[in-house]
Amino acid sequence: KKFARAFREVRQLLSPADLIPRLEDALGKFSRRDAAEVLQPVRTAVPLQKHGGFMGLMPTYMEKDGVLSTKFVCFYKREEGSTLPAVQATVVLLDPEYGNVKAVMDGEVITAMRTAAVSAISAKLLMPPQAEVLAILGTGKQALSHCRVFTEMFSFKELRVWSRTKEGAARFIRSIDGPVQGCSTAEEAVRGADVIVTVTGSTQPVLFGQWVKAGAHVAAVGACRPDWRELDDVLMKEAVVYADSREGAMLESGDVILSGAEVFAELGDVINGTKAAHREKTTVFKSLGMGVEDAVSAQLVFDRWKAQAGKF
Repeated sequence: KKFARAFREVRQLLSPADLIPRLEDALGKFSRRDAAEVLQPVRTAVPLQKHGGFMGLMPTYMEKDGVLSTKFVCFYKREEGSTLPAVQATVVLLDPEYGNVKAVMDGEVITAMRTAAVSAISAKLLMPPQAEVLAILGTGKQALSHCRVFTEMFSFKELRVWSRTKEGAARFIRSIDGPVQGCSTAEEAVRGADVIVTVTGSTQPVLFGQWVKAGAHVAAVGACRPDWRELDDVLMKEAVVYADSREGAMLESGDVILSGAEVFAELGDVINGTKAAHREKTTVFKSLGMGVEDAVSAQLVFDRWKAQAGKF
């Protein structure tokens, strides 16, 4: 309930219609590798071994746009049934000239919304024409944000969801406006689906290539460590693979590293017109998340907040 309330509040400042064009612009800038546009090192991950997690540091500087930010994100491999959060995040905006902190923001909803928006950009670029069936594997906060953004952007005729637990599926279905088909297995959810979103906490494959119909698009959001996976070798090797960051995928994505799959292009390459969008083929977008996505999202929230505050 707390997340849903926060999601609605931030949505007033950060709607997909406003956020997506800014993210497309940022992805394109990142892929041009112009240091005057985006300076962003690959995320630094500090192991939290005692707690089964990592702290990620994600700094970004956009010189021409005057945006300097970093995100601190802690993510964990939680046991099934754990009441502890799997992800906690904080975004800090700084003044690039003076170096002082301008704003500190809870990063939970920003992370959920910018991740879902980038996945939706991947679908916009890569999913088959007239896509009708959306399948979501996972029922956590990222699943909710993806469902809301995808159903707002696209007109799917059928929505399916799968969870490891009946309780998770029931909670997800109660949270969504409109018809949702709860599926008892992941295979049932994805058979015949045009777009598949994997947002699980799994460290082993939950989606297998033999289930995925030819020409489908997969947005793979979970498994953000080199030894964690959501997708099997068959799918990774048969699909055309895209990523937000090639360097990030080669260092952080177990789906890419363990399968030996080649990253064909970044989303920014497609946006810039330097790489093709192979809609006619099965495609995978491997999302790792980037600091530049947090930077433009946080700046938009800050600008909207200032505009609203100035009215009073």
